[in-house]
Amino acid sequence: MDSRIGYDDDFYAWTQEQARLLREAARERLNTPIDWEHVAEEIEDMGRNDRRAINSHLARVIEHLLKLELSPASDPRSGWRKSVREQRAAAVDALADSPSLKSHMDLPFAFRRGRGFATDGLGQDRIDERELPVECPYALEQILDEDWWPTNRHGLE
Repeated sequence: MDSRIGYDDDFYAWTQEQARLLREAARERLNTPIDWEHVAEEIEDMGRNDRRAINSHLARVIEHLLKLELSPASDPRSGWRKSVREQRAAAVDALADSPSLKSHMDLPFAFRRGRGFATDGLGQDRIDERELPVECPYALEQILDEDWWPTNRHGLE
């Protein structure tokens, strides 16, 4: 099998290519006791897990960016900033390992999920869900930029 995508160059793309190559080998009906289809499926699932994880990282960043922007509370802010830093780093690391994941990032999905998480947390601050934006107010570049932070509507840092 001649793989064009290196394991260390783009893990997600490698998993998808290896699954395809395994299925091709299975169609050739090689006389081996390997469960080709399930092996291919497991490798493919490893890549899918990375795809789900990066969208989860985005959702958490969005959740805490919204809280930092909208909440009048001062106490939990450092925890929210820490979470944003950790989730940004995880997303950036995942993209470094698998650059092709960038085309699988689903910002509208991540925003809906992050908005839902933020709504739950901001309800304690008496922020009504209607005060949250309906569409993502942040560009993907801002979400991933370790130096970018939204301005708090209440003048808090």
